[in-house]
Amino acid sequence: MSTERPVRVRFAPSPTGPLHIGGVRTALYNYLLARKHGGTMILRIEDTDQNRFVPGAEQYIIESLKWVGIEIDEGIEQGGPHAPYRQSERKPMYAQYAYDMIEKGYAYYAFDTEEDIEQMRKRLEASKMQPAYDSVSRMSMKNSITLPADEVKMRLERGDNYVIRIKLPRKEEVRFHDVIRGWVVVNTSTMDDKVLLKGDGMPTYHLANVVDDYLMGISHVIRGEEWLPSAPLHVMLYRYLGWEDVMPEFAHLPLLLKPEGNGKLSKRDGDRLGFPVFPLQWTDPKTNEVSSGYKESGYYPEAVTNMLALLGWHPSGNQEMFSMEELIQEFSLERVSKSGAKFDLQKALWFNQQYLQQKPLNEQYEILKPLIEAKGYDTCQEYVEQVVVLMREKVQFVKDVVEEGYYFFEAPKQYDEEVVRKKWKAETNAHILGLAAAFEGLAEDANAEAYENAFKLYCETAGIKTGEVLQPLRVAVSGAPMGPPIWEMIALIGRDYVLPRLREAAANIQPVVA
Repeated sequence: MSTERPVRVRFAPSPTGPLHIGGVRTALYNYLLARKHGGTMILRIEDTDQNRFVPGAEQYIIESLKWVGIEIDEGIEQGGPHAPYRQSERKPMYAQYAYDMIEKGYAYYAFDTEEDIEQMRKRLEASKMQPAYDSVSRMSMKNSITLPADEVKMRLERGDNYVIRIKLPRKEEVRFHDVIRGWVVVNTSTMDDKVLLKGDGMPTYHLANVVDDYLMGISHVIRGEEWLPSAPLHVMLYRYLGWEDVMPEFAHLPLLLKPEGNGKLSKRDGDRLGFPVFPLQWTDPKTNEVSSGYKESGYYPEAVTNMLALLGWHPSGNQEMFSMEELIQEFSLERVSKSGAKFDLQKALWFNQQYLQQKPLNEQYEILKPLIEAKGYDTCQEYVEQVVVLMREKVQFVKDVVEEGYYFFEAPKQYDEEVVRKKWKAETNAHILGLAAAFEGLAEDANAEAYENAFKLYCETAGIKTGEVLQPLRVAVSGAPMGPPIWEMIALIGRDYVLPRLREAAANIQPVVA
């Protein structure tokens, strides 16, 4: 990959709905490349398709990028030397390039109605041919190639509706190099004469993105592989406009695939398997349907960034945990895979758990405080932070500390049925009361070791194995079959709260008689 010219990249989404997590990855790769080479990251909103514009989508995109830590150098909010950064506000500048190509013989006016286009398609389909407006079919259509010059002039003066189409040559090879995929060769015989300028004067994506990339000095176009079929057309536009010598390098990223690996990851997959596919929660302005987001689901932005970076890109070593700065230093397009990357929910959860364990306790307390208050629990910071220390290896989200570790804040209201069925014998109730008596002699602030020693002494004195009552003890205190280390748990809850729980369990749990 060449970096002789200043690295200038752009993320150019369309505001047609919420930003997919695959789009976030595209933005991230652009950002990493820019930062690695001291370059510029541009956010450009490509809103040429006004029919699909969705209110709120643009701001959603901006907020999503901020959340994952992608800093924009030039854009709608930041401004810059190439403003405006919304394509709808750049509309007047595109037409001149389309008309220039007409003058040079690289484009033409097309006056065909929708009915004309439909008839052409039916005709070609009946002949077992691909229904396309191309170098062959255009010769039977109403355009400035087939119509006499005076009729074309008359139609233009009279204000007939028209579009401007690119005029592609027949059977010519288009070659370009993709940083990820190597050399790509496409024959123009397989390409359409795409519309460049629509009837309302608005450019299509094809013309607008090429013109803007040129005017903004874009050095690398990094985008999803769904744009790979369009790349030969864009190469032709660079050629026709005389910009071939400054054409950016292309890199078409592999798709994010469904967890099972068959097809592109979609919102439906997320709904089906219970994970977000959007960075932030999104409310559809038309239907009011709410789609979950990674932020609201409890993921850390660093975890999402780390996870996304490794979906399709391989670092030089075996390291998995990266800060943003480490990603910047390590990143290269050459190590991006050609094949699609399967989304792995368990890996996403693993990343979040790793970051949870690293986060400062005071930061986690601030997240938990309103959740604890909402349940009416004590919010003593020192106590809550100690709970986090015990629970953070057992949960994937900090919010789960309260949900799964409820027994640190209140006595259990029910007891795990399987443990009761398998482990709670006729004599267990007496042993639980015996342990209560043993623990009663300890200090209120007794440590884990003291509780463990008291437990072992009781078992020895009672002539029983520790395994006979260890899990019933856990269930009596927490209601749950598993959790953090039992002695640390009991010591943190404290003697004055543990003893009533033991007596309550002994009074209420009845052994299951086989």
